[in-house]
Amino acid sequence: ENCSVPVSEIIAVEETEFNKKQRSIGRWQKMAKLHAFTVYYVKKARNHRWRCSKVTFWCVDEHLCNQWIQAVKELLEMQKSRPKQLLVYINPYGGKRQGKRIYEQKVAPLFSLASISTDVVITEHANHAKDNLFEVNIYKYDGVVCVGGDGMFSEVMHGLIGRMQKDSGIDQNNPKASLVQCNIRIGIIPAGSTDCICYSTVGISDPVTSALHIIVGDCQPLDVSSVHHSNTFLKYSVSLLGYGFYGDILKDSEKKRWMGPMRYDYSGFKTFLSHHYYEGTIAYQPAEHTHGSPRDKESCRTGCYICKKSEKHLAEQHKECGLKREEGEEEWKVIKGKFLAINAVNMSCACPRSPKGLSPAAHLADGSADLILVRKCSRFDFLRYLVRHTNQDDQFDFPFVDVYRVRCFQFTSKLSEDNESNVMDIGKKRFGQFCRDHPACCCNIVNSTWNCDGETLDSSAIEVRVHCQLVKLFARGIEENCKDEAAYSQSNTEQLL
Repeated sequence: ENCSVPVSEIIAVEETEFNKKQRSIGRWQKMAKLHAFTVYYVKKARNHRWRCSKVTFWCVDEHLCNQWIQAVKELLEMQKSRPKQLLVYINPYGGKRQGKRIYEQKVAPLFSLASISTDVVITEHANHAKDNLFEVNIYKYDGVVCVGGDGMFSEVMHGLIGRMQKDSGIDQNNPKASLVQCNIRIGIIPAGSTDCICYSTVGISDPVTSALHIIVGDCQPLDVSSVHHSNTFLKYSVSLLGYGFYGDILKDSEKKRWMGPMRYDYSGFKTFLSHHYYEGTIAYQPAEHTHGSPRDKESCRTGCYICKKSEKHLAEQHKECGLKREEGEEEWKVIKGKFLAINAVNMSCACPRSPKGLSPAAHLADGSADLILVRKCSRFDFLRYLVRHTNQDDQFDFPFVDVYRVRCFQFTSKLSEDNESNVMDIGKKRFGQFCRDHPACCCNIVNSTWNCDGETLDSSAIEVRVHCQLVKLFARGIEENCKDEAAYSQSNTEQLL
């Protein structure tokens, strides 16, 4: 059997001992002693799934066998992007409480096979990983791995970014600060109730696949949005910033954690029926540096040329005129209205339920976010919009939906704009308005909540800025599907077997 494997996707090589049963197979049964070695490599299956496979080679010449083993090991040593030492954080409580079991049974054996040493920390409370990253010597590690859901990734990301800014003397409370990039890659082993970030950067939420991406040393830059209120840092976001519909879902679901993952379905249905809209003002700067648009149907894939061009363009602009001057020269566009939902996404936000995501053409590393505004409309029209997230129809093809590719934006609710008036008068004014719009529910909600990657923000008025490729993941983006899933690209790779 012929087998061709790029060196970059070989996991390990080991000397193999043959037992009597194996030696009796075929034409090798007359050999007195066999010498063999086994090569472990990545085997690609359907739907972006990776598995560890192996092939064994044998001969009667011990010296030749040892030469092959040494040659393969030397080639693997030349793969400088591969991690040797990792810091691993495991959330034992997230999702279905399977994080520890998934790591020990599916991931740790692969790390051991690839000769990767690990320091494992089982988190005991919220922000344990984040606080720990400010204390440990992170520079001795080649990467940080989080085992859990999107919340666990967010915690590790905040810890790494915060540590890098602290060590570099950068004030995170300054919304216009140029943040220092994190060169320590983050690996995600999905073990949560939602694994949107893993799904959007790998194409599948599978622990073994993610572990193999870490082992081979893949690297995928990722944009990060900083969120501020009145010159005070609030959060970082890599997937969804949602006000209105998605903010209300999160706020309601937080009260029903006892329901498990089902709470999102319940809260979503309840929020849909309430049909609240919110009034406010959006100001944004268009992402003029990007080479794509939210409606061009150019999905972000491995080696995305749009991300590469955008990165180069931003770097040239910053070098020529500086960040502060560039921001001052760009025009701000202002939109006022009544909105059912305001969503800003740095990635497609795809998941098994919504394979296209909230913005199918959003890019992982182009220095921009897609700002989606869903204006006040009928409940039936809003349902049509939501349904299109699950099929192949254009979800932006509605008169009440606008989408813009931006580099930064600000939002102020109508209540915040009227803050010079008496608070009680404002409350009465809004109460009367909303009751006329929704007499059945008698709602008196004047502000929604921002959903920031699955966590609520207290402030409705925020300022958001996208930082191009601020962090790096152990991933390679979503690979293009090909007819022959077992075929490997032969270009620009060393061929071994």
